[in-house]
Amino acid sequence: MRLEQLHIENLRNIATLDVALAPGINVFVGPNGAGKSSILEAAYLLSHAQSFRLGATHDLIRRGEKRLAVAATARCGERARRIALIRDDSSWHGRIDQTVTTNLGAVLGETAVVCFEPGSHELIAGSGRERRRFLDWGVFHVEHAYLATAARYRRSLRQRNMALKNGAADGELDAWDVELASAAAPMDLHRQQYFSRFRDRLAELAGQFLPELGEVNLAWDRGWPSDASLLDLLAQRRSLDRIRGHTSRGPHRADWLLRFEQAPQRGQLSRGQEKLCALACVLAQARVHADASGGWPVIALDDLGSELDLEHQARVLDWLRRDADQVLISGVDIPEPLRAEPDAITLFHVEHGSLRGLL
Repeated sequence: MRLEQLHIENLRNIATLDVALAPGINVFVGPNGAGKSSILEAAYLLSHAQSFRLGATHDLIRRGEKRLAVAATARCGERARRIALIRDDSSWHGRIDQTVTTNLGAVLGETAVVCFEPGSHELIAGSGRERRRFLDWGVFHVEHAYLATAARYRRSLRQRNMALKNGAADGELDAWDVELASAAAPMDLHRQQYFSRFRDRLAELAGQFLPELGEVNLAWDRGWPSDASLLDLLAQRRSLDRIRGHTSRGPHRADWLLRFEQAPQRGQLSRGQEKLCALACVLAQARVHADASGGWPVIALDDLGSELDLEHQARVLDWLRRDADQVLISGVDIPEPLRAEPDAITLFHVEHGSLRGLL
């Protein structure tokens, strides 16, 4: 899969911009604050409806404006569709070809973009919420029905939490326990099936990027003990959940744990090793997507030169040139391993939210 003719309106410091993206490696260079990352961010928005950068969603909209829009032609083999996302102060809405839709999942399902960026180490060092979000995006792009499955669970969870906070009678909570456990089962099954694929691919890539740490082990924590019935557990923990005002067990508490033979505790990894772990996770997710769909997602690497040393830049770029369909890279300069092959890349110079010609 690749993106063509990326169009951006009112995204951060970009007023309006059209970029003809090429197959293979696209490199965006320019000074800090020029808008390089925002171009990668636009592509990412089409696949996630949220940024890979910190901050509130309304901060994406250019100062003084009320809406932003991103659009691109998403091509998979001979099939091409025009996808657009528009954001106002309150919500996203989308368009597929000429059809306006409020079904955000349908729009997001048309594109697949993964990203390694300066905050990616939080995937390893941060909370379980980041790892759940990462995994759920991968599950959705392998099994589109997962979106409805996860939405059903979230609705049930909100209702049960509201009942707990309002002091609902046990009879009402019995009903919500049954619904929550019923909704949790298919959600957990989809996640576990995806995780088994992801685990195998990540083991391969971790061995390539972090061989000094020895064998890697990934463990799935589904959010409640593997030998327990969630329905029984909800009943057993009801008194505690009433006190806390929320549901303490279920898929919303799921997490996955990564440990190395030479670093069994997460805190034993250096910041550089966390970044390399995160990079391996992003590429493993891309590989699983390719395995399942037959087409690679777009792979974005934001500020690559400052995030990886030269050896690992060369290693990942060799990997991408061999396998990926389309890569978007940003940086203040061309990554060193690519300078000797200018004909192998499409280079853009970005200044003040605009392109200063195509080299």
